[in-house]
Amino acid sequence: MDAQIAQQTWELENNVIPMDTPPSVAKPKADPTADAIFYYDEAAQVKFQQEKPWANDPHYFKRVKISALALLKMVVHARSGGTIEVMGLMQGKTDGDAIIVMDAFALPVEGTETRVNAQADAYEYMVDYSQTNKQAGRLENVVGWYHSHPGYGCWLSGIDVSTQMLNQQYQEPFLAVVIDPTRTVSAGKVDIGAFRTYPDGYKPPDDPVSEYQTIPLNKIEDFGVHCKQYYSLDITYFKSSLDTHLLDLLWNKYWVNTLSSSPLLGNGDYVAGQISDLAEKLEQAENHLAHSRFGPLITPPQRKREEESQLAKITRDSAKITVEQVHGLMLSRTFFSILYANPTDLSYSHLSQNHLLTPNQWLKVDFGVLAATLMSEMIHCRKETLMESGSLFMIPIF
Repeated sequence: MDAQIAQQTWELENNVIPMDTPPSVAKPKADPTADAIFYYDEAAQVKFQQEKPWANDPHYFKRVKISALALLKMVVHARSGGTIEVMGLMQGKTDGDAIIVMDAFALPVEGTETRVNAQADAYEYMVDYSQTNKQAGRLENVVGWYHSHPGYGCWLSGIDVSTQMLNQQYQEPFLAVVIDPTRTVSAGKVDIGAFRTYPDGYKPPDDPVSEYQTIPLNKIEDFGVHCKQYYSLDITYFKSSLDTHLLDLLWNKYWVNTLSSSPLLGNGDYVAGQISDLAEKLEQAENHLAHSRFGPLITPPQRKREEESQLAKITRDSAKITVEQVHGLMLSRTFFSILYANPTDLSYSHLSQNHLLTPNQWLKVDFGVLAATLMSEMIHCRKETLMESGSLFMIPIF
């Protein structure tokens, strides 16, 4: 019951869409046609690759559909790397202007805090894994690669852009996915982005960025130089009856790691870095404002708008840090309340009892009830926070 509640909450937070409806009295069996997304039509895929519609339209692919199983695999892998970047590949197919990611697997690569490099053994592993999959009846081809950006957002660096352009040149259709495991733990929702690069010489339309994201000051230059060389795709998630069992097995591992970790303690270095980065941005903005006072008496409108925009971004960054810390405090408060509660009656009314449990009492604890109470308490805290703040910010949970 505990894992089921947590899994349902995670699916709700990440908008995982079920592909089929559960059986009912009027319809005792689930609709088998709902699992049609898992059917691989090899002839149709070959025909699509021969037509190459993306060659005439650099912005042809607009959507990405990721299975909940593949998403959870990538998140677990990214979190296992900590502050070190990890890398893996995604398998799937295409459907019109959408790339469907059915599965993902990790690669044995050497990573650092800023880059990840695949060596000869990784390429050998790729080939062996793909061949074994096909022998087992999984005919999906590799449709992209994923890697992590621990603590600095989902975007493509200069090295990432070069790698993706090379992949799109020889392995189309190909997708790049970036996951930030640190911000995922802090926010409670998977921080992910899907991207494709433009061909050489293509000048994209000057469209405004659709969604603001926090970029560390030491990464802004790399982000700004290459941000016009790729575009992001809309991401949706799905699950079906065929992968429910595997998803449940993998979720148990993810849920245990979530229960045993604290966003405040585990991400201490990340939070300190965020605050330090925010202080540097404030100092930079202050210097710009001070410099403008000694310039012309009337500040040009364009420059004034840029300064206001910079301050607005700093305000967003500070609000984001605050929300993440509130989320961590809520989780810590919930753990404290439950661990000091009566193990035989873990209802919400008993969470205020400060009775330290003895080892013999811990042996009698129903951890299923404990975890379920944890989720109920977190939801209760979330409602209180939203009511007190007037729904100004939405506090995400695991």
